[in-house]
Amino acid sequence: MNKLYVGAWISVLALFGVAKAQPIQGTLIGQDSTRYRPIITAVPFLLITPDSRAAGMGDAGVATTPDANSNYWNAAKLAFIDKGYGVSGSYTPWLGKIVNDMSIFYVSGFYKITNEQTVAASMKYFDLGGVQLRDGSNNSLGDFNPRDFAFDVTYSRKLTDEFSIGGSLRYIHSNLVGFFSSNGVEAQPGNSVAVDLGVFHTKPLESRNATLSWGASITNIGAKITYSNADNRDFIPTNLRVGGAYKMELNPLNTITFALDLNKLMVPSPQPNGSERDKSLLNGMFGSFTDARGGFREEIQEVAIASGVEYWYDNKFSGRLGYFHEATDKGNRKYLTAGVGARVDNFGFDMAYLVPTNRQENALAETIRFSIHFVFENKLREADTVTE
Repeated sequence: MNKLYVGAWISVLALFGVAKAQPIQGTLIGQDSTRYRPIITAVPFLLITPDSRAAGMGDAGVATTPDANSNYWNAAKLAFIDKGYGVSGSYTPWLGKIVNDMSIFYVSGFYKITNEQTVAASMKYFDLGGVQLRDGSNNSLGDFNPRDFAFDVTYSRKLTDEFSIGGSLRYIHSNLVGFFSSNGVEAQPGNSVAVDLGVFHTKPLESRNATLSWGASITNIGAKITYSNADNRDFIPTNLRVGGAYKMELNPLNTITFALDLNKLMVPSPQPNGSERDKSLLNGMFGSFTDARGGFREEIQEVAIASGVEYWYDNKFSGRLGYFHEATDKGNRKYLTAGVGARVDNFGFDMAYLVPTNRQENALAETIRFSIHFVFENKLREADTVTE
């Protein structure tokens, strides 16, 4: 069981918002803020990779071939999925180097309405484990189990044989300390709504026996969240992801895919006086490309790189490798990933493992993920098509 001292927690909540108590994975509290300036948001669990396939490829997924978890990476990809309907479930023990009772559950499902239209739904649940609530005098206030979850629905449609668009609507609930008051500060769960928007293009290269795809998505475009009152609101992690994938058929039994994603938080960069928290949603999003104190050099540092490779044998067995890089002063997440997968008839299984490359002790070390899939063919009813 983790220990949480409510006096300090509520002080953070009242003065800075709970987001300051939830650093994005991999950040280190207390470093020199003159150069170490990671972008901190509320509900960072929304950025944690939920599925094992993408996790094994260094968290790259915006333009890879679609599967049951595509609505997390790029809603537009789902229109090109080659199955009729299916579900997937993933489990990740989180920060196992530090605690033993934090975990992430992710469930998603899709249904192909026509050859061009697909709908999906998913839920992400983050269990932060048990905590002991104590006041500033170290008096026990009982036990509590903080938890976050997000539920979303997705619609994806082809506009041509090679291009599609998609979007998701998401409800976010974050319950870190429950309902209570301390020293005149009222605490409550935080709630918000958000949308995702995505585009996807894929083109067969017949002369090379390959397929080239690219995609882009903006996720978590939504209202600020608060755990106390309207004067203490923080941005949720609106994220821009762009990337490409090159899938090559080596022979009828062997294929290999190379993927690359670039990620940029569309959230204001931290300022000395904390003025970034006063910006509106749109000002924060569009201003996030030019507001870094270090100018263009720091803006470039705010772009994280996810890269991976995936090999399939006979569409039944796969192996994956990947690498994720984030600038030292912007979170310092640097890790290698590896994964394996199998598909037998309607059933699939994936597993991924994360190995930090930072020299210091890293809380992400030994992170492992598991996913299972059930997908089925479906006879699609005839419908007029916009691609003909």
